[in-house]
Amino acid sequence: MLVIALVAIAGAGAFAVVASNRVKGSAAQTAAAYFDAWRRGNVSAMERLVFQPPADFSVRHRKLSDDLGVVSLQLTPGQLRSTGEQAAEVPFSGVRKLSELGDWPFDSVLRLAVRERAWKVLWAPETLHPLLKDGGTLALEEVETSAAELVTSEGDRIPNDSYADAYLEPLKPEFEQVNYGWTLVSKLPGRPATTLLRRDPEAKVERTTLSRSVQAAAARALDGTEDSTMIVIRPSTGEILALADRLGENYSAVRDVFPPGSVFKAITAAALIQGGLDPADQVGCPGTYTIPFHRPFGNDGEVDRGVVTFTDAFAFSCNTTFVEQATTRLTGQDLTRTANEWGFGRPIATGIGGTCGTVPETDELDMLGADAIGQGEVVSTPLCMAALAAAVQSGTWRSPRLLSEAQVRRIDGTPHADVQMDEGVVTALRDMMTATVDYGTASDAGLPEGAAGKTGTAEVEGETSHAWFIGYRDDLAFCVFVRHGGSGRSAAVPIAARFFNGL
Repeated sequence: MLVIALVAIAGAGAFAVVASNRVKGSAAQTAAAYFDAWRRGNVSAMERLVFQPPADFSVRHRKLSDDLGVVSLQLTPGQLRSTGEQAAEVPFSGVRKLSELGDWPFDSVLRLAVRERAWKVLWAPETLHPLLKDGGTLALEEVETSAAELVTSEGDRIPNDSYADAYLEPLKPEFEQVNYGWTLVSKLPGRPATTLLRRDPEAKVERTTLSRSVQAAAARALDGTEDSTMIVIRPSTGEILALADRLGENYSAVRDVFPPGSVFKAITAAALIQGGLDPADQVGCPGTYTIPFHRPFGNDGEVDRGVVTFTDAFAFSCNTTFVEQATTRLTGQDLTRTANEWGFGRPIATGIGGTCGTVPETDELDMLGADAIGQGEVVSTPLCMAALAAAVQSGTWRSPRLLSEAQVRRIDGTPHADVQMDEGVVTALRDMMTATVDYGTASDAGLPEGAAGKTGTAEVEGETSHAWFIGYRDDLAFCVFVRHGGSGRSAAVPIAARFFNGL
C-alpha cells in the first residue's frame, strides 16, 4: 500500500510540473486578437497583449493618428511563421487613409514570443510603422499657400508688361485664404527629411474681366508714352477689358481726378440738348467770346468759324460756343445734375475701388463758363470718362467692373444700378462724336471706320496741358489720358489709333 501511495504522489507531482509549464494561448490567437483590437482602435486591448509595453504606448498610437489625420485603417495579416521554439512573427500590410492626403500604404511585421508562459506581442515603434525605427518621426506639414493668380477673362495669363500690375497685385490677397497643401514627411536623426506624400495647393485662379488681346493692344499702344493710361470698357456689360496705366508719381487712372478739358463737352452737350438745343441749330463759333460783364474765353488759336451747327461746334471743339450756350441756357444746377446722371458724384465699385469725379454747383457765370468746357472746378478720373463713352455707345450707364459681379459686391460693395440714358440725347451725342472723327478734331488720324470720339485738352496752370481722347467703336469704349501730354489730337488720338491697329 505504501508503494502504491508513493507512486500516486509521484504521479501527481509530475502532473503539477507539466501543468505549470503549459503556455497560455497560441501565437496565432494572440496575433489575431491584436490585429482585431488595432482595427477597432481599442488601444487598451492592444496594450494588454504586449509584453512590457512602454508607458506611452496608448499616447503614441493616438498621437500618430491625430497628427497625421488618420480617418481609417485597413490591416491585412500574412502567414504566421515560426522564428524559434517559442517565437513567431506575422508580416502584414496596412493602409492608413489620411484626411488631407488619401491612402497611405505600408508594410510591417508583428513579432511574438512566449513570455511568462503566454504568447505576447513584442512591440517596438516600427510595429506601428517601419519608419519610426531608430528614433524616426512622421509629420504632416502644411505647404505654404501659393499666391493667387489673376488671369484674363479667357483664363490666360495677363500679358507681360501689361501696365496693369498696380491694380492686380493688391488684389491677390483677396483670393489667397482658400487653398492649402500638405506633405507627409519622414525624419531620421542625422538624415535629410524625406517626403512620402504631397498634395500641392490647387492654384487659386481668379478670372478678371480683362481681355488678353485688348489688354495687350492697349499696353503696346502706350509704349513710349510716359505718364499715360488707356482704359477700355465693354459698353454692353460694363466689363473693363483693358486697364493699362503708366501714370507716374503714383497716380491712379481709377481713383485720381484731373481737369477733363473738352471731353467734358459731351456732358455739357447733353445738358444743352435736354434743355432744347438741337444738334442742327445754328450757333456762333467766334475766335473769342466774352460773357457780358465777365471774363473772355477763346478757341484754340482763337480760330473763328463763324456760324456753324451745334454738331460742328462739338466736332471742332468750339470753346466759345459752349461757353455762350451754357451761360445763357443753363444754370450751374443744370450742369451738375446732368453730370451726375452720367456717373459723376458717385463712387464706382469695380473690385479695385474707384470714383468718377465732381462738378460742383456754381452761381457764378465765369465759373459756369469754365466748367462747361471742362476747366474751372470740374474734375474726372479716366475711368469715369471711359464709362461716359460706353454709356453713349450703349445708351445705358453701367458701373465699370474688373471682377465678376459677385466678387465686386464682396470686395467693394453693391455697385450703382444701371441708368438708362435719354434716347434723344444719346442719339445726338453719337452723331456728334462720329462727326468729330469724320471731319473734326480727331479726323485723318488713322482711326478705323466706325470710330467715334471726343478730343480734349485740359489746361493746367503753370504746366503743360493734359491730353484726352474718349470714344468707342462697336462694343469697345475707351479713354486715353496723357498727363501733361499737350493737346488731345496730337498726344491722345494717336494712342487710340495704335490701339485699334494692334487688335
